[in-house]
Amino acid sequence: MRKMILKAALAALLVSPAAVAVAADEVEVLHWWTSGGEAAALDVLKKKLESQGVTWKDMPVAGGGGEQAMTALRARVTAGNPPTAVQALGFDITDWANQGVLGDLNPVADKEGWDKVVPEALQKFSKHDGKWIAAPVNVHTTNWIWINKKALDAAGGKAPETWDELIAVLDKMKENGISPIGHGGQAWQDATIFDAVVLAEGTDFYKASMVDLDPAALNSDKMVGVFDKMAKLKEYVDADFSGRDWNLASAMVIEGKAGMQFMGDWAKGEFLKAGQKPGTDFVCVRFPGTQGAATFNADQFMMFKVGDDKLKAQEMMASDIMSPEFQSAFNVVKGSAPARTDVADTDFDDCGKKAIKDLAEANSNGKLFGSMAHGHANPAAVKNAMYDVITRHFNGEMDSKQAAQELADAVAAAKG
Repeated sequence: MRKMILKAALAALLVSPAAVAVAADEVEVLHWWTSGGEAAALDVLKKKLESQGVTWKDMPVAGGGGEQAMTALRARVTAGNPPTAVQALGFDITDWANQGVLGDLNPVADKEGWDKVVPEALQKFSKHDGKWIAAPVNVHTTNWIWINKKALDAAGGKAPETWDELIAVLDKMKENGISPIGHGGQAWQDATIFDAVVLAEGTDFYKASMVDLDPAALNSDKMVGVFDKMAKLKEYVDADFSGRDWNLASAMVIEGKAGMQFMGDWAKGEFLKAGQKPGTDFVCVRFPGTQGAATFNADQFMMFKVGDDKLKAQEMMASDIMSPEFQSAFNVVKGSAPARTDVADTDFDDCGKKAIKDLAEANSNGKLFGSMAHGHANPAAVKNAMYDVITRHFNGEMDSKQAAQELADAVAAAKG
């Protein structure tokens, strides 16, 4: 018996260092990429890390806007057990940075020269007090329309470039017996359409209302007009839209049950996952009146403070995210543009090439704005206040004039 105990103890000593190493070379990742196209894109990063001996512990939390994920994260941080890395957007990253719970990625960022290749608009959220705290994965522009090619051909074949042309196409699609707009009745989806309608009124108006929160712009005749257009678009949404997830709305367009969807370019991942090709099966265009300008969000992985035993795996993850090879491979699948400005568009399809080109154009023209709907224009309190008014109006609970007034009031209250 003593010999058996000694053998067991010796075996434990021999196995222990390896076991510790395996435990250390692990990343626990909280995210909300649960739809088909998103999961396929995330798998690119997972496989890259696993090839380097890093175990991926998945922590998916469904919900396209990330609200549920942030709720789950708060519980983990409160319990003193944060994940290694968490998918986050815009001001959510800033909020966590202000709490002093995020790590320091400067050793990796300085070595790899992140400052030189990441647009300043993204660095606003990737850095805090001069310290890199998050690794940006991509840049999604949100003012897109995704159109079923057959449905468009049946409606005349011309992608709309003006508001009047858009309404004409929607009317024709309705006549043809399909739901013109595939949409999910969730606050962030309503706000995504609203973002595009506001941007179409001019970049000065977008900046004044959505970024600077100018009361005169928020409660203006032009804003009343925006709400009027939202009410008009509601006429083309099917009766069962309430609560529908965004990817199910994409599926409606893919299957020809709906004509088009107003959604950020993550929607393209769903079309690609379904085996569809841009120009052949679907068409990607900017919302009428917004070509040359863009609203964006950027998925980033913010890194929490971890023990020294887990720091190596965390830094490897950050480095892999920022490698040009991953930025290309991931974004080809995801539908977005790379977060690095030095990634070639060679492997991207026509919509991807357009995304990269449009992003560069908007950035150089000073017409690239953080999206209100996706937490990149103002903090969550303001965003959520806007959500409430936009959705209540979209659901017919108030008229456009009242909505503009309530929008201004809600923003004023949220700002404190």
